[in-house]
Amino acid sequence: MQTELGRDRSGLALPLVLSAAMVALALLSLSVGPADIALWPAIVGLFDVERPVTSLILAELRVPRTVLGITVGATLGLAGAALQGLLRNPLAEPGLIGVSATAGLGAVIVFYFGLSATFAMALPIGGILGALVAIALLYALAGREAGTLTLILSGVAVSSFAAALTSLALNLAPSPYAALEIVQWLLGSLADRSMDHVWLTLPLMIVGWVLLVASGRALDALTLGEDAARTMGFSLLNVQLQVILGTALSVGAAVSVTGGIAFVGLVVPHLLRPWVGYEPRRLLLSSALGGAVLLLTADILVRATSGPIELKLGVVTALVGAPFFLYLIFRTRREQPL
Repeated sequence: MQTELGRDRSGLALPLVLSAAMVALALLSLSVGPADIALWPAIVGLFDVERPVTSLILAELRVPRTVLGITVGATLGLAGAALQGLLRNPLAEPGLIGVSATAGLGAVIVFYFGLSATFAMALPIGGILGALVAIALLYALAGREAGTLTLILSGVAVSSFAAALTSLALNLAPSPYAALEIVQWLLGSLADRSMDHVWLTLPLMIVGWVLLVASGRALDALTLGEDAARTMGFSLLNVQLQVILGTALSVGAAVSVTGGIAFVGLVVPHLLRPWVGYEPRRLLLSSALGGAVLLLTADILVRATSGPIELKLGVVTALVGAPFFLYLIFRTRREQPL
């Protein structure tokens, strides 16, 4: 009894610490930028009939950027933890099943045909449709009764095909400016996003979050093996569909407005897993909060250290995540020698 109580308390401590860090970083994110503004007077000015310039900067630029930093980071962290639990693979992350690549391809197609210039919301809509296409391709290749290895290989195939089509679009871009626009977007950023982007993508993210969080008990059961999970009343097919659909909706919506932001879904679950007793269900919430903390931190560093040309957020996360990924591969090989 005391042991269970101690585990419950320790399980609450990490989310509380991460929540406090997220709130502190969100306030810092609202304060950091090229324009030096006092946060509290700018917040008060939002309620004035004629808003001062500082309040307009806060409402139109920094609030959407901060909200997207929280929601996109939470999406990537949560999806990474859920996929690692589903595939029982410590190297799994949202890009593994092709969602990120196809969402990026959908946005690139919008750029290629110039739709983003005529319809502001064409970009996120294209990305979301691309993510939904990933699900159809994944199950067309793997089938409904796919095993874990088949699912991973199908995801790699979908990602490779989407990457090839993206490269083709760059190769055939009608002008250097169009190619530059595509490349800039693929590097990933939270800059120059509006609340319209937030309201368009947030409902899909929330649906994805609900699906992923609801899979927690099944993911715990899968740690005992597929046969044990079936004995406990869980259908592997339903769990796969639930996690993949949740990942596609949430990550597809996130990538559609931010571009490519790599390694958050890989790094965060690994950093937090030892703190939750290696239980997938307890890792989900902590990974969501940890993803938000990591992405807010990276975006604040981008703004604080950039010069005339702002460093892209996806570049920063890749610089941090790629060495960590190599370390994970080395550690996995050392623990499981061939």
